[in-house]
Amino acid sequence: MTALFAAVFAAYALSALAALAVPAPARRLLSGFWLAAAGLAQTCLGAAAVLGRSFTADVPGLIPLSGAAFTLDALGGAFLALCGFATACAAVYGIGYTKGRLEGRAFGAVLPVFAAAMAAVCAAASVTTFLFAWELMALTSLILVVAEHRANPRAARAGAWYAALTHAGFVAILAGLAWLAAAAGSQDFAALRGAEIPAATTHLAFALVFLGFASKAGIVPLHVWLPRAHPEAPSHVSAMMSAAMVNLGLYGIARVGLDLLSGPAWWWLAAGALGAASAVYGALQAAVASDLKRLLAYSTTENLGLALIGLAAAGYLAAEGATAAAALAGTAALLHLANHTAFKTLLFLAAGSVLHATGTRDLDRLGGLAPRMRATAALFAFGALGATALPPGNGFAGEWLLLQSLIGALPEGGPAAAVAMPVGVAAIALSAGLAIAAFVKAYGTGFLARPRTEAAAAAHEAGPAMLAGLGLAAAGCAALALAPAQAAAALARVWGPAPDATATLHAGGSTASPLIVLAAVLAAAVVLLLAFRVRAARRTARLWDCGAGPLNARMEYTATSFAEPVQRVFDDVLAPETDIDVTHTRESAYLVDRVAYARRVPDRIEHRLYRPLIRAARSLGERARCLADGSVHRYLAYGFTAFCAVLTAVAVIR
Repeated sequence: MTALFAAVFAAYALSALAALAVPAPARRLLSGFWLAAAGLAQTCLGAAAVLGRSFTADVPGLIPLSGAAFTLDALGGAFLALCGFATACAAVYGIGYTKGRLEGRAFGAVLPVFAAAMAAVCAAASVTTFLFAWELMALTSLILVVAEHRANPRAARAGAWYAALTHAGFVAILAGLAWLAAAAGSQDFAALRGAEIPAATTHLAFALVFLGFASKAGIVPLHVWLPRAHPEAPSHVSAMMSAAMVNLGLYGIARVGLDLLSGPAWWWLAAGALGAASAVYGALQAAVASDLKRLLAYSTTENLGLALIGLAAAGYLAAEGATAAAALAGTAALLHLANHTAFKTLLFLAAGSVLHATGTRDLDRLGGLAPRMRATAALFAFGALGATALPPGNGFAGEWLLLQSLIGALPEGGPAAAVAMPVGVAAIALSAGLAIAAFVKAYGTGFLARPRTEAAAAAHEAGPAMLAGLGLAAAGCAALALAPAQAAAALARVWGPAPDATATLHAGGSTASPLIVLAAVLAAAVVLLLAFRVRAARRTARLWDCGAGPLNARMEYTATSFAEPVQRVFDDVLAPETDIDVTHTRESAYLVDRVAYARRVPDRIEHRLYRPLIRAARSLGERARCLADGSVHRYLAYGFTAFCAVLTAVAVIR
């Protein structure tokens, strides 16, 4: 295991070196090959850790003063495997996607460093190692988000939002983990598990780290960077961020809250409430979004909220002493994350193929892609089936198991569970319905309608490398769809010797066979096909069109019009903005030449919470300019005053 762990990082290093040293014609291929090899080896390494083969490694000189400590257990292995799978798919896809646009040495070298940093986060065994890997992951992902800032000014603005929130989150994580380490007298995770830490310290430390990790996971209201950064990043980077990196936010919550600390039930009730809000709000924003990649980004907020509901239920039930029910809820959360990693990787890569072929990701300007991009359309439909949690898609099993775990927890959870668990079930059901609306809109208006622009009409299929990356992601979706019970049984090992997941489900009388469902769907399709084939004489006739002539693209639903019924129902929540621009003729102000109608749905949390904070910070900064007048004596006085204040605070605390 240690040799395989070293081989993974060696392959990442070879990928970065190939990007820096190999000439341009072979750079993409060689760097992508080593990156894909590292991702696949990492997936195998994580799967082996889930199945019980853990290891520990110390690298004294890697980080100054403290060294680096790594331990891979089942929890870290599960997230390591998910990150490796998304990396492998993105690496294969990127060989074709970056041709002619992102062939620079810097971009090619930063991408494997980003993937290696995610792997190091999963295996970190000390506070210093974890924080070093976490910050490296944040910095490299920021560089990748703004990689195309010269051609796309929105990428620079998205990078600014991402930089602010990710580093604010890092400060919160740093403060919380440093406080825990100081209280325990050691920075090793093994020492933190058994340390006697005052309750007040654990409460405040968990609140800090939860905020930091929740911001990385895109949990409401700390999600505002995600629908900005993920759409503007290169599509294979978007897949790695949205299907792998955000998972590590929940990994941090699980590592600290469920492994290092044993928190009270109210921690998890609050976490579950935020998870439910994220699931519903993310699905609602996805249902009304007309930007394809923005829709997928909000879908990530939804799915991470669902997984947080499962983790919160596991923490709450563990605090109440219901270990078997807690293990089932935790297994459901991990299974949902695995499914999300597979179908979100597939969807973001397919969205990248659409952007590559048409130059736009605006669903109102797309349409008619299915006959022109048959493979991409079919694979996007398969990923969308998983995202809507409908059988036989791979997303169904995770959400179904999550629902069963919440319902089954009612007898053991006490009075609070009698209120919290039904609320969680309602949030899952509502988000599932909104997700169906979102992806029916995305596929129907983007792939099945008539082309609305010349770019959509001239779309072409993706290249072989891009299709290979899509195929690898689709294979992961298919494996999880056909063998969810085996995946759940393996993930149940993460929560220790509690193999009661299957038994609890059977005790509740709830079973489902994906193979039977798939066979039924295929049989129905074959029957319908045969019915069309053996039908008697057929006659071709023009459909009645009320005398208006054949339909054209302007007569069909756009993504915006398709989402209007949902928008009207949730009008008070979404608060859409409407703009009507009336242009009069030059001859007379009483005659109208043109009326332009525009309606957009901004992120209300961003407008109501973050915009006032930004205005206040800008105003405070402008007023504080008088403090920086260029006087060295004044600057020395500032430093001396701050130093005295720190010494006084330390003396009072001790």
